[in-house]
Amino acid sequence: MLRLAHVRLSHFLLPLALLGGGVLIARHGVLNEFFESLFNVLPTLLLLLGGAFCVVYSRQREFSLLVVVYLTYFLLDTQTDYFREQGVVREDAALVFHLSSLLLPLMYGLFGVWRERSHLLQDLIARAAVLLAVGAVALAMARRFPQGVQQWLVEIHWPLLHASWMNLVQLAYPLFFGVFLLLVVQYLRQPRPLHAALPFGLLGLLWMLPKTFILVHGLHVMSSLVMLMLIAAVAHEAYQMAFRDELTGLPGRRALNDRLDRLGRSYVIAMADVDHFKQFNDTHGHDVGDQVLRLVASQLRRIGGGGKAYRYGGEEFTLVFPGKTLDECRPYLEAVRLEVENYRMQLRDKSSRPQSDKQGRQQRRAAGAGSVSVTISIGMAEREAHQRSADEVIRAADKALYSAKRAGRNCIMAQGENRRGAVRVGA
Repeated sequence: MLRLAHVRLSHFLLPLALLGGGVLIARHGVLNEFFESLFNVLPTLLLLLGGAFCVVYSRQREFSLLVVVYLTYFLLDTQTDYFREQGVVREDAALVFHLSSLLLPLMYGLFGVWRERSHLLQDLIARAAVLLAVGAVALAMARRFPQGVQQWLVEIHWPLLHASWMNLVQLAYPLFFGVFLLLVVQYLRQPRPLHAALPFGLLGLLWMLPKTFILVHGLHVMSSLVMLMLIAAVAHEAYQMAFRDELTGLPGRRALNDRLDRLGRSYVIAMADVDHFKQFNDTHGHDVGDQVLRLVASQLRRIGGGGKAYRYGGEEFTLVFPGKTLDECRPYLEAVRLEVENYRMQLRDKSSRPQSDKQGRQQRRAAGAGSVSVTISIGMAEREAHQRSADEVIRAADKALYSAKRAGRNCIMAQGENRRGAVRVGA
């Protein structure tokens, strides 16, 4: 059975806001001159700027999705412009619209689940070839057999599944539904901002299509905001890559440096280090070492007292407590030290991993030869008047950490504290 990764609410906030905002704006019948002009050019600007952004950072999947959405927008916008200028639809309007309703979810779903490969240029060429091939076949069929293709598209293939509210061709709805399920499963298997944005973008396109000739600004607004969802997801993932440690999920060194620049005059910094970490790697292998780091990170993430944990590097972590003193922070650090010490980590391969947290707790209670105990040492330092920068406080906390190591490990030592002052097991 597939074990689902952790789902983050933050992945959905921006796509949901853009989707809701797009519906509200598109339903507003009249926009002022500025916003009307903006949404008329915004899809093209997003394609140019967002496409350049994607190409520079080798995000072929997002670039191909932008192209698919923009091409659909361009084809339908040409039809709506003619309709508003002439008061009648073009002869090929129905065929173009029905083909777009079918090909849009198809290509959106295909490119949405098509992951980037190691050969980036070949990957981009392959995507372009698929898009051109599908477009060429659709164009050739539409020109060669326009009546036959249109009749097949509008035909009700499954009468029992047809409903009066269906404003698109019947074939489009199972295609949209299947692609939506596929994108949701993709997110559950690998939660990422892009994977969260893709289903919302698909819902926006499904909402947009039936209203293309009904709402004056529906096509421009929703196309723009779906493209913006994709670009924002790229930016979100770029931020996570730069500021969040991939292994532990904690904010990384760059995020710590950014936070240190914004600390006030009163704060405490603690440095935590996994005891005998090299021994874990040498004895059990790097996979177990990674499990140890994730275990420690999961406990440090729960630190109370207003503290926040960061991965400093290697097996070392940093905890920052704004506006606190050493005495105020010590109980919270002692609590997290005990949590790490009392957690019995089972040594097992991924195939034998329990399917639920309850099973995992039962295995840890019955821990035997197949389990290990992890401990951490902590050094903490409070900013003093003579210390001008947070780096000096970190160095003081590092010295306290080394003192905790020399004192026997699995303890907490403050700056300037001797061995008797250490908080140790059984003390």
